[in-house]
Amino acid sequence: MNSLVLTLVLLAGADTRAPHPLTLDDALARALAKNYTIAIEREAYASAGQRVRSEQGAYDVQLGLEAGYGRRSDPVNSLLSGAPAGAGAPAFRSRDFDASLTQLLPRGGSARVFAGATRERTDGLFSLLSPAYASAFGVELRQPLLRDRAIDPVRRRINVARSEKDRSLAGLKRTIAETLTAVESAYWSLIAAQRDALVRAESLALAEQQLRETRSRIEVGTLPETEEAQPRAELERRRGELLGAQERGARAENALKALMLDEGDDPLWAERLVPTDDAIAEPRAIDVASALEAALQLRPEIEQAKAGVSAREIELAAARDQTKPRLDAYASYARRGLAGSLNPDAAGFAGQPVVVPRDLAGGFGRSLGNLGDGVYPDLRLGLSFTIPLGNRTARSNVAIAQSSERQAAADLQRLRQAIRVEVWNAVAGVETTAERISAARSAREAAEIQLRSEQERFAVGMSTNFLVLTRQNQLARARLDEIEALSDHRKALVELQRASGRLLQERGVVVAEGGKNS
Repeated sequence: MNSLVLTLVLLAGADTRAPHPLTLDDALARALAKNYTIAIEREAYASAGQRVRSEQGAYDVQLGLEAGYGRRSDPVNSLLSGAPAGAGAPAFRSRDFDASLTQLLPRGGSARVFAGATRERTDGLFSLLSPAYASAFGVELRQPLLRDRAIDPVRRRINVARSEKDRSLAGLKRTIAETLTAVESAYWSLIAAQRDALVRAESLALAEQQLRETRSRIEVGTLPETEEAQPRAELERRRGELLGAQERGARAENALKALMLDEGDDPLWAERLVPTDDAIAEPRAIDVASALEAALQLRPEIEQAKAGVSAREIELAAARDQTKPRLDAYASYARRGLAGSLNPDAAGFAGQPVVVPRDLAGGFGRSLGNLGDGVYPDLRLGLSFTIPLGNRTARSNVAIAQSSERQAAADLQRLRQAIRVEVWNAVAGVETTAERISAARSAREAAEIQLRSEQERFAVGMSTNFLVLTRQNQLARARLDEIEALSDHRKALVELQRASGRLLQERGVVVAEGGKNS
């Protein structure tokens, strides 16, 4: 297309906006940075990562602190209640403090370290110490040996969350690939729409030229006045086609801007895009087998489906684990301390004086000393066994999980089949559009020759307006067909790259673990 035609388009469209040259790479980079769909998927992936972190929080150490004050008097139905005279039961007042550290273990068990201290006063006649200072410190371990050993609810949730994170990352890759495909398609559509307008403008100029020649011949008397009607009517028809082409060009431009710009702050919204890349592409042989193999390995949809299968397999393993009996081993060791002062209300037996043993006489420090010396140890080892008779809930959950796993596997196979069809269709599209380009180019060259010949015949009075205008329309149609074939071929090429899963590699886009793309 020459500069005269471009000038005609600008004059016809009266577009006073500043032109902005735009390469395809620039359009793709802007889309990666500002496309809202990509931003949404990126946030979804970040959220999936936080869900994994949230589930892993189950392994955080739990610090427990508890402090309290108590006052009680329990009725005692006994002659030896120990209650003061006139009272139905002894009274107790206590202040206590307990602390513990608890953590889940990687194999489904748990560990707990605990400590406590209590100060208690009483008026009971049979209580030796008041105030009494009790202390305790110990360690407790519990480990499943059957159920929850291979996989427990915490590990199930973490592994499922990781699968969902992988699925979300694949979804981000899929969105990026689809967005890049849409941007490239919109870019080539814009080029086609602008060239469509160029062809329409040139066709309009040819109609104006034909009208001028017809009027000149009418003036010299070689044609009747009625001959002016046909070129004038054709001129107005082509003017309407040009206006329609300019509107399609504006819509194509806005569609591309919507994919690569933000909501309106970008000054590029007010500028006129001028694509600078050429739609012509050199034909090349397609390795269908390689494209199919790449698609089944690289397509993010496959990654998504595999993540879904992985999640279902985790659920199945967890359901099967719940059918096992529960057999837990536990071990605990604690030391306890006690000390205090003689209870002034304590009553001796048979007139014997009440004496506080030496190792119990003292305050809270003496209680801790007893604890440290291990005077009162507490060691426990054991097994705990539980089995639900019938176990219908667990067995039904296994059947449900098996069905879900089979569905996910079948969906993966269905997706692979669909992807193979997409690749074959994309290959057919590339090959067909390449042949269309060759055919359209030959048709356009033939139409140019026919128009020149008809114009020469009209110049010597051997043709008519109808034939010349028909040849002009044929040439315009041939040019539009060539433009459409070139645009469709570039779209078919990017569709093949998307279908084969190579688009991100071809465009140098790497999606990092954090969801960033570069």
